[in-house]
Amino acid sequence: MRRFLLLYATQRGQAKAIAEVIYEKAVEHGFAADLHCISESDKYDLKTETAPLVMVVSTTGTGDPPDTAREFVKGIQDKTLPVDVFAHLWYGLLGLGDSEYTYFCNGGRIIDKRLQELGAQRFYDTGHADDCMGLEQVVEPWIDGLWAALTKHFMSSRGKEMNGALKTASHASLTREPVQPGLLHIESQVELLRLDDSGRKDSEVWEQNAVNRVQSSAPSAEPSLARSIAPLSQASLNIPAPPPEYLQVHLQETRSQEENQASVTSADPVFQVPISKAVQLTTNDAVKTTLLVELDISKTDFSYQPGDAFNVICPNSESEVQNLLQRLHLVDRGKHCVVLEVRADTKKKGAALPQHIPERCSLQFILTWCLEIRAVPKKAFVRALVDYTGDGAEKRRLQELCSRQGAADYNRFVRDACASVSDLLCTFPSCQPPLSLLLEHLPKLQPRPYSCASSALFHPGKLHFVFNIVEFLSTAEVLRRGVCTGWLATLVASVLQPNMHASHADGRKALAPEISISPRTTNSFHLPNDPTVPIVMVGPGTGIAPFIGFLQHREKLREQSPGGHFGETWLFFGCRHKDRDYLFREELRHFHKHGILTHLKVSFSRDAPVGEEEAPAKYVQDSIEHHSTQVARVLLHENGCIYMCGDAKNMAKDVNDALVRIISKEVGVDRLEAMKTLATLKEEKRYLQDIWS
Repeated sequence: MRRFLLLYATQRGQAKAIAEVIYEKAVEHGFAADLHCISESDKYDLKTETAPLVMVVSTTGTGDPPDTAREFVKGIQDKTLPVDVFAHLWYGLLGLGDSEYTYFCNGGRIIDKRLQELGAQRFYDTGHADDCMGLEQVVEPWIDGLWAALTKHFMSSRGKEMNGALKTASHASLTREPVQPGLLHIESQVELLRLDDSGRKDSEVWEQNAVNRVQSSAPSAEPSLARSIAPLSQASLNIPAPPPEYLQVHLQETRSQEENQASVTSADPVFQVPISKAVQLTTNDAVKTTLLVELDISKTDFSYQPGDAFNVICPNSESEVQNLLQRLHLVDRGKHCVVLEVRADTKKKGAALPQHIPERCSLQFILTWCLEIRAVPKKAFVRALVDYTGDGAEKRRLQELCSRQGAADYNRFVRDACASVSDLLCTFPSCQPPLSLLLEHLPKLQPRPYSCASSALFHPGKLHFVFNIVEFLSTAEVLRRGVCTGWLATLVASVLQPNMHASHADGRKALAPEISISPRTTNSFHLPNDPTVPIVMVGPGTGIAPFIGFLQHREKLREQSPGGHFGETWLFFGCRHKDRDYLFREELRHFHKHGILTHLKVSFSRDAPVGEEEAPAKYVQDSIEHHSTQVARVLLHENGCIYMCGDAKNMAKDVNDALVRIISKEVGVDRLEAMKTLATLKEEKRYLQDIWS
């Protein structure tokens, strides 16, 4: 059987799940795949590998390869490697990303580019799947075309030496635009842009195509999650095969092992720390409620520097867990111990117990601390639910949602609406899945990252962080809070009260609530080692958090080195209303008054700009452009650094575009040259981002 090596680099399990689909389908097409996580370097060796290589690579952070690929990337970026070390290697790569982030699919692009530099050749076009538009729009046709590309590769290499460049396999289903000659080397490993003839990014093209499709097929009646309309309701469907079930679940009344929050994360170490203070930073009539929380880390070994982030280990909502147990008819068995086994008759190749479910814990604990019950069900999960649905109309609708013909409805009513398994079970009451199905398909409940909003020099033994309480309407029109922010808001409610240190009736002092935290992998979002380097900080809303730590740190450094020289500091901050959500107003005015902050530029998007302190602009990107000459001077002539923190969906793109325009205007170059300059700043670690969607 024709063999190929299949590697995945995953952060949250997405790339792994797609690689497993490829692994399952390989046999149907006459191939055998050796499947490994890219971190399992003891199980493969690309320097001697003779089989073709297929890779699925996700992206994390602001364009980095996932943590599982960290050592692999470090290895292939070794400057001492011969330029032809992989000349024998043929590969196909599928990158996963989100076009809401500036460096779309950059994890895959970094590996793709470096493999090319080391002599490897593609036997199949690289695919770039966009989670913003729906990964399956590229993933499914890419996998479908893979088998023809592999077949062509094996036929071409049979009986002769592979010493020529195999013409890249192509297929019309992919939405990848041709890259202009030379463009691949313009943005370096930081960012590769894909433009169509009009200069638009692929994501913009996909978005416009999606809009056109919706407009051209506008229905006379509105479809919903529960039902479709013609033509989908009358269409013949291409329904995928059900994913093989592989878990056997036993619920035992025996006592569970000691259940500990630290046991649900692979992070090491985990610190249990008390909440020593909580402050509401916004007024009650602000659009969003923003809280500052102080943690007491004085009795731990936890250490950090300004710009670092850390993880908060959080549970699912207790009421949502109870609702799910009730829907599964397992309320009376919530305390039962869960014992898992791999089914002896499973058809899933390489089936193994989920590593994120600890042994011999209660069902209640697993649903609370281990599984992301809010996760959007993948199409494979929806397909699995079909076989446990009794009502004919409901069964048909679930079939539509997992079919190719129903891709648009799946995107609209499941993916884009952030529907959860509970939402589906509520919408389709005749669906009665076994517990094993949820344990097979629900991913690990991930810890939530937060930026450190303090300096250990300024607040020894303390750690501050800031967050908005996220609120949204669910598919069932029920108001929900974010998994972590909702939990934290409830947890700190007592701390927000004036009598936070009240005593119990018997005189005992009330205990402060505690949370579990873990450090995140170190990043480069730090102050320059040389304090004379000028810096520009851009942080609207809660994006200001790390910069408070920066400024606190600078103030202490100045106290320690009186008369020392410190570089110019700019801060561009933005919010809606000066009197409602101007976060850290007094602290910023203090830093500005004492020269810690040289230039403070604040924009209020819902207020008319007044006073000398505010730039005549609605948003931070407008304010940056208003000071384009000074910003360009700091970045291009004084070797300064620019830091950006906040929303990836809108702000980060808008600020990036503003910087391109500033460079183009101030240097007198075209947009492409300005983009090259910005990419160079990123490569030199002088343009740094801490953004989220």
